[in-house]
Amino acid sequence: MHRGGKIEIRSTVPVRDAGDLSLAYTPGVARVCTAIAETPALASDYTWVSRVVAVVSDGTAVLGLGDIGPAAAMPVMEGKALLFKEFGGVDAVPICLDCTDVDDLVETVARLAPSFGGINLEDISAPRCFEVESRLRDLLDIPVFHDDQHGTAIVVLAALKNAARLTGRALGDLRAVVAGAGASGVAVTRILLEAGIGDIAVADSKGLLYAGRDGLNPVKEALARDTNRAGHTGSTEEALAGADVFIGLSGSTVTERAIASMAAGSIVFALSNPTPEVHPDVAARHAAVVATGRSDFPNQINNVLAFPGVFRGALDVRAATITENMKVAAAEALAGVVGDDVTATYVIPSPFDERVAPAVTAAVAAQARADGVARL
Repeated sequence: MHRGGKIEIRSTVPVRDAGDLSLAYTPGVARVCTAIAETPALASDYTWVSRVVAVVSDGTAVLGLGDIGPAAAMPVMEGKALLFKEFGGVDAVPICLDCTDVDDLVETVARLAPSFGGINLEDISAPRCFEVESRLRDLLDIPVFHDDQHGTAIVVLAALKNAARLTGRALGDLRAVVAGAGASGVAVTRILLEAGIGDIAVADSKGLLYAGRDGLNPVKEALARDTNRAGHTGSTEEALAGADVFIGLSGSTVTERAIASMAAGSIVFALSNPTPEVHPDVAARHAAVVATGRSDFPNQINNVLAFPGVFRGALDVRAATITENMKVAAAEALAGVVGDDVTATYVIPSPFDERVAPAVTAAVAAQARADGVARL
């Protein structure tokens, strides 16, 4: 499958004769160039810029493989571009950069930005990824979206909304524990706070985050201030006693005893891939709903459910950015695809459900207009 790559560029107009050639290229193209030089916004109408996304990585946090470099990251970025096209009808170009310094990454992407309608950051290690995304969002007037953060967060929120509904609760009734304070752990926590989770505590490799804990970087300090209202300290497993929700995004392990100590009707999202924090069959002995990041178990939390529709919706209205409300709207639309068919093994739809991308696209586009960031 991978030999020779997985994507290609295709023409959208015919070049059958000299007349076609003179229109598609010189001399006819000069009129378009002149018009864009006079009115730069016309580039969105007369080039592919407004409908193409750059998939950008520095190769420092590729899947579960770690820092393997830009060349080795290319098969993943190609795959991402393939998924953009197959699931969202979005053209995407994989770009792997041979630099890891934050300033270099920001400057390089910013200089490339005039060629694209959106930037999808991918597999950039934490905590650098937070600063890279934040600075690019400030610099650019096109959507910048770090999928490892926000794609995961959108799908987790959608699945959790349905899991809570299935067990007769609202998000505000739930106490959650998140294992992992990297890119996805931070973003999942942030979107759940935005959506009104009852309480949520986050753990890194040294234990739970709480205000005043020594050795926290600025991202974790901010997270500690905004979470863990109950004031839990100690380990993930200690915090799970009586908790309603466990979300694993750490690659660590959690014992069956800790899962058994959770509240009745508990929800376990063991999302590390390929090895979940707790085996789903073990978790199912105690939890009402279990989800993983794997395709061979029910309820797969897969980013492909989110990013194609998010970008399709943003590009369709030429959004200047992707707001928090747009992410929540995407999650609500995704949860809505399941609707009244929700069961313990069906809290999130399949990536191959053809209703997914249109639902997310429409919700994101509508919210972009409501938030005042749409230009169409």
